[in-house]
Amino acid sequence: MEAKQILFTDVSTQTWIEEIQLNTESDSDFSANPDWSIHKKQLHGGQSEGVDLIEVHNGELTLSILPTRGMGVWKGSFQGIPLGWESPVKSPVNPAYINLSERGGLGWLSGFNELICRCGLISNGPPGQDTAGNPIESELTLHGRIANTPAHYVSVELDPSDGGWIRITGKVEEGMLFGSHFLLESILETRLGSNEFMIRDRVTNLGSAPAESELLYHINIGSPFLEAGSRFEMPFAEMAPRDPRAAEGIADFDSYLGPLPDYAEQAYYFDPICDENGTTPALLSNKEGGLGFLVGFRKADLPCFTLWKNTQTESAGYVTGLEPGINFPNFRAVEREQGRLRTLSPGDSYQTEIRISILNNSDSVDAIRQKITKLSGKSQSKIHNATQARFS
Repeated sequence: MEAKQILFTDVSTQTWIEEIQLNTESDSDFSANPDWSIHKKQLHGGQSEGVDLIEVHNGELTLSILPTRGMGVWKGSFQGIPLGWESPVKSPVNPAYINLSERGGLGWLSGFNELICRCGLISNGPPGQDTAGNPIESELTLHGRIANTPAHYVSVELDPSDGGWIRITGKVEEGMLFGSHFLLESILETRLGSNEFMIRDRVTNLGSAPAESELLYHINIGSPFLEAGSRFEMPFAEMAPRDPRAAEGIADFDSYLGPLPDYAEQAYYFDPICDENGTTPALLSNKEGGLGFLVGFRKADLPCFTLWKNTQTESAGYVTGLEPGINFPNFRAVEREQGRLRTLSPGDSYQTEIRISILNNSDSVDAIRQKITKLSGKSQSKIHNATQARFS
């Protein structure tokens, strides 16, 4: 069997499939593995009305992908281990019900509950007025618009090579008249029976003038990986707290508290170190070290890393974020001053890749820890006790 493509959505041809089930009964020649499946459906009721959901199961790993929400990943599971977090926002929210400008530009939070969502493409970070950019884009809202923009093209590929691969492709445009115009082309792929998945993105400037872009992957993890005594580990050359609140916890930046009422978030900015292949491993492991959530990313593509700690009560959202990006989530004017905005000429693009691996035993967690320790030994990690101008 050659690779097979199934088109789910294409606005240009008015193609749209509301519900479809793919499995060994529909595509018996794809793989001898009987446990894989793909289920595309549309959610109904409340603020989830009209949200497209694609559930991918590779035999061990399950992922729920949201084309309606910028090709984000809502949640998942691996061999029964839940992936994601318990947000106060319980179900996927249709962007039609999100007003990004409400509450002082914090409307993004009204739909925030994903395992993985993108922040960008024009901007990310806090809201405010950026007077130095395109005047029509000067009023910025929290973390930009891409996570609340539906895909106009979605397809699935079944590739039988190398044991069988499932690939979900989505295309999302973010643009307006007189403003920037970007195209996000995303491919999420996973091999049958594996414990990992990859996301490969390409962002292209479709406009007729140079345009500034920002992109950050908000990767959010809760229980059972996150608990009192959990650890964060990543090789880095330098790190600084985002603000005075984060500086309060600098001595314990790499460990976690249990759920606490009235906990105020903390964030730390890192200059990562990569291995000989250009990849940086960032690991969250539970207290006993028997579970690990591993994020791998290419430093050349995603040179900035943010650790977000939000250990408030579980009902309020007990979560941490492992966040590689082309920039730090400061206000866009700060990132422009630091030279971290990506300016694309018309037709130009940049590419990124992240790899998520789920580690479900102490041996696999220890192996990654040893690798991080070895990479960390390349240079002395510099930890700043206070904010630094080059970071924030």
